[in-house]
Amino acid sequence: MSIVSLSKLTLAGLLKERISVLEQLQALGCLHLVSLVEAAREPENVPPAHAVDARRALRYLGDVPDKRHQVRADQDFDMPKAVASILANQDRLRHAYDERDDLVQHVEALVPWGDFRLPDRNALAGRYLWFYIVPERQMHLLGELTLPWQVVHKDNRQSWVVVLDRNEPPTDALPVPRARTGALSLGELYKRLDEAEVELEDAVAERQALTRWIYLMSRHLARAEDHAALKHAAAQTRVDEELFLVQGWVPEPAIAAVSSLAERQGLALLLEDPEPADRPPTLLENPEPLAAGQDLVGFYQMPAYGTWDPSRVVFFSFAFFFAMILSDAGYALVLGLLLAVFWLRLGRSETGLRWRKLCSVLVGGSLLWGVLVGSYFGVSLSQESFWGRLKLLDLNDFDTMTKLSVSIGVLHLVLAHLEQLALKWGRLAAWANVGWIAAMLGGFAMWLGGGQGAPHWLSTTGQWALGLGLLAVFVFASERAVRDPRSALFRLLDGLWALTGVTRIFGDVLSYLRLFALGLASASLALTFNDLAQQASQVQGMGLLFAILILFVGHLLNLMLALMSGVVHGLRLNYIEFYNWALSGEGYAFQPFKKKESLE
Repeated sequence: MSIVSLSKLTLAGLLKERISVLEQLQALGCLHLVSLVEAAREPENVPPAHAVDARRALRYLGDVPDKRHQVRADQDFDMPKAVASILANQDRLRHAYDERDDLVQHVEALVPWGDFRLPDRNALAGRYLWFYIVPERQMHLLGELTLPWQVVHKDNRQSWVVVLDRNEPPTDALPVPRARTGALSLGELYKRLDEAEVELEDAVAERQALTRWIYLMSRHLARAEDHAALKHAAAQTRVDEELFLVQGWVPEPAIAAVSSLAERQGLALLLEDPEPADRPPTLLENPEPLAAGQDLVGFYQMPAYGTWDPSRVVFFSFAFFFAMILSDAGYALVLGLLLAVFWLRLGRSETGLRWRKLCSVLVGGSLLWGVLVGSYFGVSLSQESFWGRLKLLDLNDFDTMTKLSVSIGVLHLVLAHLEQLALKWGRLAAWANVGWIAAMLGGFAMWLGGGQGAPHWLSTTGQWALGLGLLAVFVFASERAVRDPRSALFRLLDGLWALTGVTRIFGDVLSYLRLFALGLASASLALTFNDLAQQASQVQGMGLLFAILILFVGHLLNLMLALMSGVVHGLRLNYIEFYNWALSGEGYAFQPFKKKESLE
């Protein structure tokens, strides 16, 4: 549960060795590059960090339904040439579709006019043909037209009218604007349409033939990605006459490997600790079984460098919150069966392995919690049975479940302040976090002490803890130095502003009531569907079938809702309520400059 310490590394060497050095750094895969050049005025001309064209070409071929036999011998395979051919075909196919569609639209517009050629100007004594499509309801307006005109086609909605004149008639001469027919005849358009259809078929056939390279392109994609990353890295280095500079952040365990590289290549090396003005990336390091917590953390907000890693807390608290929201051992068994079905598939990649472990914890925790609340597809087993005797909590016991949910919220937020306290230890501001912890525990004790039969000392102790805690927040929340009356006034205002967090922390604690509310809603829905199925089974004839359908559809719907609620609200309590007090500042992920995994 730590953020790896980084050092700022700068290497200097001869310009002619730049690519060789970058290739070796890429092979080490331990450097987060920092650009040493000014932002480009034309970012589109900067080499991309990924093999964009190769990925686009693979996606384009992947959409073809009927693929050709895959070529597997790659002695003569040229990846750049294949990518260029595929993208050229993509452009050719797009243009062919556009031309075909344009011609089809033009033919449909010209068919009512008939197959004709526009006459030469001298053939009509200097006059031209002007074409209009006039709605039938407006045809009576043409009776006032003094120019020669003729209807050449009509249907029940409109008429196709040709007007003869030396110049285009005024816009108010006819009730509609002029139609554009173009200079080509209908016969010529049909000929061009045939040619376009042939061109389209050839392009489609070429695309299908190119699918034979999908296998080899997939194998060589890692190489293309490495080449693109290398060009992108070279564009980030600084060049000064015959020298080049490359800079980046390196984890402390990898410093020895980079130093060895610099010594072998005769490079100048400079290592510096992060300065206050620096903003290093964040590299999280956790044991493999809990590595999925890093994915959950990075999904929403990466902690800033110099803070702390919440991966383990988020991992276990998410699993616990998910189990409380699901609150059914039967549903947990269904999820366990689904996990078993996809078990091998999830194990094919490193990311899949991490998520498989997280899902195993989710299923195991949900099963255990479901047994503790005694819910099996909404059915409560007899207290005399083995599984019935394992039931320790009752979801319908509002008082107990409310106290449990609130206590979980208090403990979760206390943990957030403990982490902040550890970061600030040795500074007076740390006492503000001590104050918040005391205020939360004191307020919780006052609430418990106000209940019937609660000991009097609990409420009294809570009042003192709440009062002293808020006093500590007021005094120590601000780190502003007091030098004069003006700074003292601002320090006072800072303390008052910090106290407004009382309403925020009160609302955050109450947000944890959703754990009980959503779990109860899931159990209630399951019970409702069971009752409906039982009632339907009493109907003669098709009653049993209806009962089975209600059970299947109802529990499937309830499971989907519970899953959605468990994921959304289980993560929300971590990302919003917990992060609100646990993390200060947002960071960005450490992205190592390294080679991709080769499939060869």
